[in-house]
Amino acid sequence: MTSTVLVTGGSGFIGTHCILQLLCAGYLVRASVRSLERGAEMRATLREHGVDAGDRLSLIAADLTRDAGWREAALGCEYALHVASPLPARAVKHEDDLVIPARDGTLRVLRAARDAGVRRVVVTSSFAAIGYGHRAQRTAPFDETLWTDLSGGEVPAYPKSKTLAERAAWDFVAKEGGGLELATVNPVVVLGPVLGRDFSASILVVKRLLEGAVPLLPRIHFGIVDVRDVADLHLRAMTHPAAKGERFLACTGDFVSLQGIAQVLKQRMGDRARKVPTTRAPDWLVRLIALRSRLAKEIVPELGKVKNGTNAKARRLLGWIPRPSEEAVVATAESLVRLGLLNTHRLRKAG
Repeated sequence: MTSTVLVTGGSGFIGTHCILQLLCAGYLVRASVRSLERGAEMRATLREHGVDAGDRLSLIAADLTRDAGWREAALGCEYALHVASPLPARAVKHEDDLVIPARDGTLRVLRAARDAGVRRVVVTSSFAAIGYGHRAQRTAPFDETLWTDLSGGEVPAYPKSKTLAERAAWDFVAKEGGGLELATVNPVVVLGPVLGRDFSASILVVKRLLEGAVPLLPRIHFGIVDVRDVADLHLRAMTHPAAKGERFLACTGDFVSLQGIAQVLKQRMGDRARKVPTTRAPDWLVRLIALRSRLAKEIVPELGKVKNGTNAKARRLLGWIPRPSEEAVVATAESLVRLGLLNTHRLRKAG
C-alpha cells in the first residue's frame, strides 16, 4: 500500500521540491497551502518538471496561525514533512511576528500528526537554530550538538524563531508525543533551481546581486546548500531508521563570503552577471546604515564571522551527498533568468 505524506507549505520553495521528489518516489502527497487557488499553478509547475501529479496530489487549506484544517491534513498520513515557516524578505518590526507562527504552527502540526497516528514528522529547522548567539568565535565546524544561544541579546528575530520552534518540537515529542517520531533538518542558506514565482527569501541573495541592487558587498559569510539536496535529506530522514530522534545539519561544508558568491556569478554567468558588484563595503559603512535600516542592523553582529559546518552526520547515517555550493549558486541564477524573474527595469536602468 502506498504511503501518504503530508507536506506543509507545499507551494513554497523547499516544499515544492519535496513534493516533486516524493511523487517521483511513488508516494501520495497531501500538501497544505494557505489558499487552494495555488493548486493549478502548483500542478503546472510539477508538469513542467516532468511529473503529472493527477490524483496522487491533494491540497488542503491550513494556516500556521489557526487550528482549522490541520486535523484533516494529517488524517491518513504515514509521514509528515513540516516545511512551512515564515521567512520574510525584510526585517520584521517585532520578533513575535516570526516567533509565534513558527513555534505555535509547529506545535499545531505535531499535535495533529500525533492524533492522526502519523509515524514520523520531519521538521525543517535551520542552521539558524545552531550557529547564532555564541559569544566566542568558534574555530571547529558547527554540528548538530550545538544550539543557538538566545541569552546573548544579539540574536535576530529569524534565528530566534527557528530556535524556539525546534526546541518546542523536541519538548512536545518528549512530553506529549506518544509514539510520534521526530527528526529535524537544519539547512544553511538554501539556493538552487527556482521552480516558480513562489521562492524563498534566501533566493533574493542571488537575485539582488544579478540585478545590481546591492552596490557594495558587506563582509558576511554563510553556508549554502542546494534545495534539491535539502529535499533529498528530508526524504531520507523521513524513512531511515537511524534518523529517529536526530537533527541533521544540511550544508556543503565551509561557508563562503558574499564576495565569493559574486565572483562565482561573474565567472559562470557571463554577460548576464554584468551588474553583479565586486566591491566590498567597509564595516563602518554597514554600521552607519544600520542606524536607519533594520536589515543592516541584523547584519552588523555577523560582520567578519566565518562559521563552517559539517555534514558528517548526514553522510554517515543517511548516505547523503550534497552538490557543491557553486553548483547551487549557478542553478539559482540560471533559473531566475530562465523564468524571467529578474527585475528587467532595474537591469535596464543599471545598464
